[in-house]
Amino acid sequence: MSRFERKLAILHKLEATYGTDSTPAAADALIGTNATFTPLDGEEVSRDLLLPYLGNQGVLLAGIYARLEFDIEVAGSGTAGNVPKFGSLLRICGLSETIAAATSVTYAIVENAVESGSIYFISDKVQHVMLGCQGNVSVSFTPKGIPKFRFTVMGLLGTITDIGAMPAVSQAGWTDPLIVSKAVTAMTLHGWSAKSESLSVDLGNTVTPRFLIGEENILITGRSASGTAVVVAEPLTTIDWFALAQARTRGALLLVHGTGAGNIVEIAAPKVEIGRPTQGQTDGIVNYSLPLLLCPDTGRDELEIIIR
Repeated sequence: MSRFERKLAILHKLEATYGTDSTPAAADALIGTNATFTPLDGEEVSRDLLLPYLGNQGVLLAGIYARLEFDIEVAGSGTAGNVPKFGSLLRICGLSETIAAATSVTYAIVENAVESGSIYFISDKVQHVMLGCQGNVSVSFTPKGIPKFRFTVMGLLGTITDIGAMPAVSQAGWTDPLIVSKAVTAMTLHGWSAKSESLSVDLGNTVTPRFLIGEENILITGRSASGTAVVVAEPLTTIDWFALAQARTRGALLLVHGTGAGNIVEIAAPKVEIGRPTQGQTDGIVNYSLPLLLCPDTGRDELEIIIR
C-alpha cells in the first residue's frame, strides 16, 4: 500500500533520565511545517579486505543516529505566563524555562545539565523513535510572512516500527501566528528604531553525536550565536553601520512581535557586534545586510526569548 508524504506527526516529551524513552503521546504533539528527516545518519566503515579480485566489499554502519529538522510558527501560548506548546523544544536546545505567573515565560541559555527529549516521528504509520535528543534553534522574521523557529534535532536511534494508526493529534493550545508587519512587529538595533526587511537569529549550538565504549549520547558541545538583519540604508547621520562595524561597538537588539497579552514574543540580545555590511537593494531602494555577532555580556546571556 502506498504511503502519503504529508501524513506526518511529531510527538515530543522531555526525558526524566537521559536516553530513556519518555513515551510521548498525542497530547505531546508538535504542530510543525517543512520537515526534513534523516532516519539513519552517521558513518560507513569500509572493510578493505585483501582479496585476489576487485569489487565492492560493502560497508559496516557505525555511530548511527537520527536527525530531524522542522519549523514551528512563532506565537505565544494564548495566555500570558503560560508555557507555549513548543517550550519543551527550546529546553532541549540549551535554554532554561522561567515562568512569571500571569506575566511571561523566559527562555535563557544554560550550559550544564541541558535537558533531553524523546521524539516520535511518524510518517504515515511508520514510527521512528529518537532518544536523548538535543538540538539547535534559529528564528526568522520577514514582513508579510509567518515568523518561524527552525529546529535541528539529533537523537539516538530507537525502534522503527509499523503502527496501526496515526496518533489523534490535536491543535488545542496552539495559538495562531501573526503576520510580520509594522502594526505588530517592532525592532531596535543599537538604539535605532529599525526599518528592516528581515531579521534572522541563530543560537548556533554545535550538536555532537558521541559514541564511546560504555556511553552513547548527543551533546551540545559549543555555541556561537549569530544573525543577519537586512535594513533600509539610512543617512549616516541617522545610523553609521560602517563606523560601528570598524569600532567593534556592541549594542542591544530587541525585536517585539505581537501586541496583545498571550501572543507577544520578544527576541533580546544585549551585546551585538555588527559585522561587515554589504550593500544591496529591494524595489530599487538601497539596503544593508548586517551580519550580527551575539556576544555574552556577563556570561550565558547573549540571547533570550520571552513569551508574554
